[in-house]
Amino acid sequence: MTGAQVMAACLRSVRAVVFDIDGVIIDSAGVHAAAWKGAFDACLSAAGVRPPFDAVEDYRRYVDGKSREDGAVAFLSARGLDLPLGEPGDGPGTATVRAVAARKEQLFTQHLREHGVGVWPGTVRLLRALTAERVPCAAVSASRHATELLTAAGVLGLLRTVVDGNEARRLRLPGKPDPALFLEAARRLGVPAGDTAVLEDALAGVEAGRRGGFGLVIGVDRTAGPTSAAELREHGADVVVADPGELLINEAGRGGANRRSG
Repeated sequence: MTGAQVMAACLRSVRAVVFDIDGVIIDSAGVHAAAWKGAFDACLSAAGVRPPFDAVEDYRRYVDGKSREDGAVAFLSARGLDLPLGEPGDGPGTATVRAVAARKEQLFTQHLREHGVGVWPGTVRLLRALTAERVPCAAVSASRHATELLTAAGVLGLLRTVVDGNEARRLRLPGKPDPALFLEAARRLGVPAGDTAVLEDALAGVEAGRRGGFGLVIGVDRTAGPTSAAELREHGADVVVADPGELLINEAGRGGANRRSG
């Protein structure tokens, strides 16, 4: 794009924006999905259950946007496995929900140490544009690594506040699709939910935005699957974009965001 860029019409009606982190700001959703595949496939194999975990569709439907334990329970239950919750100190394994979640955590942190993660450039452009317009921004995630990842990626300074998995645990906030994480972020920004936009790529997160009464819920459809945009809308997205950078337009072409149909 060339020339000055301005906000799409849908964003000009809000006073604050809350971003999901994994998959919207940080390009880590694929890393999470791969780690879950390693943990779930070992569990499914031990139980003699097939097919293996689908790192695209199963991740999107059952795990994305949720806490580790909630995501593990949702997927395992969908495959007919009713594992005991286990103890908080369970090591990586297949016998309990917490053991499976611990194995996912082990695989995820190993990848971070060896490879790191990147950011989505379109989202960073949008964050910078919002900062220039003095629109306060926050970020939320069920992951306890979220603030660490934002710091390493150099984008933490573009955010007024972050509600990550550590804060959720400290404040005892329920995970998505409950809107508690988003509402806490809006509270910290000092802007009512009705005047705040939410950007989310997970079905559970989009539903959380709808339940929380946010003025605008934008679904980010990274997968571009045959039904993914429609499902984001069904869960509460007002607008669906392939990338948040689509919410910036050339001033000469001022108009609405590219609204993907379902």
